Amino acid sequence: MPEQESSKKESQKNLQNKGIRDFAKYSGLAFQMLGIILVTVWGGIKLDKLTGWHTPVFTIVLSLLGVFAAIYIAIKDFIK
Repeated sequence: MPEQESSKKESQKNLQNKGIRDFAKYSGLAFQMLGIILVTVWGGIKLDKLTGWHTPVFTIVLSLLGVFAAIYIAIKDFIK
């Protein structure tokens, strides 16, 4: 009987550790995606100010590229 109880405790602990690892992995992925999008938007804003255009062409284009890059990285990470 004591062997079964220790086995149950170990399996519960392993499940809890797996949950913590998964949480850390996916929250890290979310921050990485957010960072990519923020950097591309910031770069687009800076390029628009540099060119002096009234239409935010670089902001729109780089924002979309950043979103697609973030999604690509997320899908690539999920496949692993």
